[in-house]
Amino acid sequence: MNRVPLIAAATSSNTQTQALLTQVQTAFGATPNMFRAVANSPAALQAMWSFFGALGGGVLPAALGEQIAVAVANRNSCDYCLAAHTALGRKAGLVAEALSAAQLGESADPKTAAALRFALRLVEARGGVSAEEVQALRAAGFDDGALVEIIAHVALNTFTNYINVALDTPVDFPATPLRRAA
Repeated sequence: MNRVPLIAAATSSNTQTQALLTQVQTAFGATPNMFRAVANSPAALQAMWSFFGALGGGVLPAALGEQIAVAVANRNSCDYCLAAHTALGRKAGLVAEALSAAQLGESADPKTAAALRFALRLVEARGGVSAEEVQALRAAGFDDGALVEIIAHVALNTFTNYINVALDTPVDFPATPLRRAA
């Protein structure tokens, strides 16, 4: 059971929260429980919504952003984010096999595989990647801007994973089972 109230725009007394939740509702056609949980802090809700918006306009394709999110959610055992980003990944054109592979940091596309390996290494090393790991990402075809965006995607998804795991946010997307490497 969730550990904080799930705030709705209609019942919030904070005008900033109302406006942000209305934007979320418009973007998704519903207000996912994660946003309703984060709405307990208008500052955190603003930060998260702005972060999603900024990365949505970045250089990385939406499909890659969703694959990174799926990989990070799986590694952090976040059922909520795994379900949400699997659904969003499908909307971004990814097939079930690609999303399942992404959970383990894998892809049939070498460039995507390099990004996913790097993303998972960031999680494992808590950011402490080596110069060789950064160079391997560059060798796969990512420039410095894309490198920074991959790190930003990992950071945003780590934040949302922690929110949903810590607050036990009820999953309101079709469930996706976590996968463990063989």
